[in-house]
Amino acid sequence: MGGLKPSKDWSLDKWLKWQDSLHSQVIDLGLERVSIVFKEIFPNGVPFKVITVAGTNGKGSTIAFIDSIYQQSNLSVGKFTSPHITKYNERFAIDGDLVSDQVICNAFMEIESIRGNISLTYFEFSTLAALVIFSNKNIDIATMEVGLGGRLDSVNVVDPDVSVITNIAIDHVEYLGDTRELIGTEKAGIMRPNVPCICGDSSPPKSISKEAENIGAEITFVTEIYPGEVNLKGDHQRINAALAVKVVETLKAEIPITEKQIDDGVSRAYIDGRFQIIQKNNKNIILDVAHNEAAIKVLANELTKNNEPTVAIFSALKDKSIAAMIDAMRPIVGLWLVVPLNVDRAIPTKDLRSAFSQTDNVTALESMDTAISHAMNSNLYSRIVIFGSFHTVSDALEVLNT
Repeated sequence: MGGLKPSKDWSLDKWLKWQDSLHSQVIDLGLERVSIVFKEIFPNGVPFKVITVAGTNGKGSTIAFIDSIYQQSNLSVGKFTSPHITKYNERFAIDGDLVSDQVICNAFMEIESIRGNISLTYFEFSTLAALVIFSNKNIDIATMEVGLGGRLDSVNVVDPDVSVITNIAIDHVEYLGDTRELIGTEKAGIMRPNVPCICGDSSPPKSISKEAENIGAEITFVTEIYPGEVNLKGDHQRINAALAVKVVETLKAEIPITEKQIDDGVSRAYIDGRFQIIQKNNKNIILDVAHNEAAIKVLANELTKNNEPTVAIFSALKDKSIAAMIDAMRPIVGLWLVVPLNVDRAIPTKDLRSAFSQTDNVTALESMDTAISHAMNSNLYSRIVIFGSFHTVSDALEVLNT
């Protein structure tokens, strides 16, 4: 399909399928290709302020806090995040509203008219589309989530006004390295000389401070939690909120914001799939996109605050540390329901099943629909926890919302 020439009457779905087949690799880190197209579109850089957010976990929540704070002002605010949970449009928001299919398609067409023979990945297209959309809509400030790593991620094509590193944990080792120090180096790649970088890791790798010193970045570490009202569940969200507040305060000289706007923004921030609670038929259904050991330990800690009989619906991608993910949740879960995911990187159900010990109570089911029905019909468990991947939560929400 990559050989087709896009047309202005293409649907969003057709564009996305075409992008999937355009580049030879789904993940192909590096700024060489995207930089050429970026400089053609924005020879003088983007015409709005940019906050770039990298980290292993907490990026989406931190961005939700920053975005919500700025929405309390008279500014026009853009937000670019990934991956989406239920629909692609979730990646692009302006003033809290998702961007329409047509606006996204128009941005794709603009990129395509300039791209020439340069092959772009699906994610590179979405990064450039965000920048085009935000520019065309004359926004004042955008918060941009780094997709993978930092140094070589397409979002790093933009020079930020503030860079943010949420935390460092072991994930994506085949791309970023297998130690926190190596991963820290990759995340630190979003820093710039003489530009503030705010880090929310409670025990940051030395590589972050070292890189800041090497290039002359202004690094600040956030160690306090946010003391006010936080709508998002979990102690870790108070850390993310404190990080977001420090970012906003760092930009105060250029973008004034009041204490009330900060407090209102933090208290109103919301994001799907982060300890999201749905109550249905006397069951508490908790959906969380936790997809690595560190995030799942945080989820487990939050779940232990309420000792409820729990069934887990679980699936993950094959490049994850599955055994460690299971270990983190084992003390809480009475029954595991494992399901397949319809993506290339998903772990086969039989391999997922074999990751459990003989003492675990595990049932393999053919679909998310079946798993949710099974959990809902069990009288033994009042709490259902669905986690392991963005895809797992996406599949569950599709079932629960019908």
